Amino acid sequence: MGSYVPNTKKEQEEMLRAAGFSSFDRLYDDIPADVRLNRELKLPSGLSEMEVRSSLEETGKKNHVFPHIFRGAGAYRHYIPAFVKSTVSKEAFVTAYTPYQAEISQGLLQSIFEYQTMICSLTGMDVSNASVYDGAAAAAEAVAMCRERKRDTVYVSAAVQPQALSVIRTYCAGNGIKLVLVQEKDGRTDLEALDALPEEAFACFYVQQPNFYGCLEDCSAIARIVHNKGGKLILGCNPISLGILKSPGDYGADIAVGEGQPLGMPLSFGGPYLGFMAARKELMRRLPGRIVGQTADIDGKRGFVLTLQAREQHIRREKASSNICSNQALCAMTAAAYLAVMGARGLARAAESCMAKAHYLQEQLENAGCRRVHQGPYFHEFVTVCPPGLSSPQILKALEKQDFLGGLPLDDSRILWCATEMNTKTEIDQLVQIIKEVAEA
Repeated sequence: MGSYVPNTKKEQEEMLRAAGFSSFDRLYDDIPADVRLNRELKLPSGLSEMEVRSSLEETGKKNHVFPHIFRGAGAYRHYIPAFVKSTVSKEAFVTAYTPYQAEISQGLLQSIFEYQTMICSLTGMDVSNASVYDGAAAAAEAVAMCRERKRDTVYVSAAVQPQALSVIRTYCAGNGIKLVLVQEKDGRTDLEALDALPEEAFACFYVQQPNFYGCLEDCSAIARIVHNKGGKLILGCNPISLGILKSPGDYGADIAVGEGQPLGMPLSFGGPYLGFMAARKELMRRLPGRIVGQTADIDGKRGFVLTLQAREQHIRREKASSNICSNQALCAMTAAAYLAVMGARGLARAAESCMAKAHYLQEQLENAGCRRVHQGPYFHEFVTVCPPGLSSPQILKALEKQDFLGGLPLDDSRILWCATEMNTKTEIDQLVQIIKEVAEA
């Protein structure tokens, strides 16, 4: 950081004297000698800034950064306006963490408040928290929110992302919550199987829109079934798709969650990302983490505070339903900056472009013999089965040789493809041509 200056040897000695020590060794007098490391650490010699940069560049060359990406499955490549990085790279934001001292953290608190407001607008919900670790953690936290004394069974669609299901399983195992999978049929939640579930102990149902296979679920029907059983509906959603699809609130969902990575964050080899959570007003006190509220100071001026913070790990400790500590402030600010610069119209155009290009990709893959597995509407992901005589590894390996990262292999014959506004018609045609050549070889 530009303002970071390491202290000098002289300053270190002055601090030692002020603390009442004559040397660094005296700092460890209370540590038994037999557990101390009586030698220097085996660390390489220091390097100059130029040498460090050169070394890191050489290491970075070992990474294979694909220029053509047709894979999603939870992390997506979208165009990020320059405004986003230039805003969140400001030193005051990069170094900021949890704003406990509200009086001197108004700027950071406002940024989180604006983020929460945008998430509520996007999801059609009443209240949002200050973000959690990632989308999978958000789904698991939402499940924990719905547990009640006589309702301790949660149901999850078999068509959700495996990562989210894995984290939900972990939360349920640790909290003594019963988890039941609801089978899928033709790539979507089996509504008959959902309707046949018992009402007793029904806490909630978690489903994604679009789901892992890219298919659009009948969320209105799902909401009716779940609410008739006295349960709550948790809807996981792709935030970009909300530019053109119904919001979770419009479907009747009680809680909306998702991965915020598409909102201005690069793929970055897997993180850091953020999970967003929003809920109806009556569930506000169950939301984990922190909520930033707007208020007025003694002079009547607009101000911001952490509200409902004296809860969970602060006072309830082992009785808390959640122990989320981080608010992912920098990632949340990135999402807010992205939504602010895109606006409703820009987000809709990005979503429309994703959908149009995905459908063009699917049509061209059909011409190459890659038949779509599931029927019905989809957003920007879909599953195909390989042409006769070809396997998923064969197709993906051929694409990789031409610097194309193909879809996610689900098994030896099925591939989950994705297209966003970043994919051009030219590269889609090139990808299809490569597959045709492999099939003809």
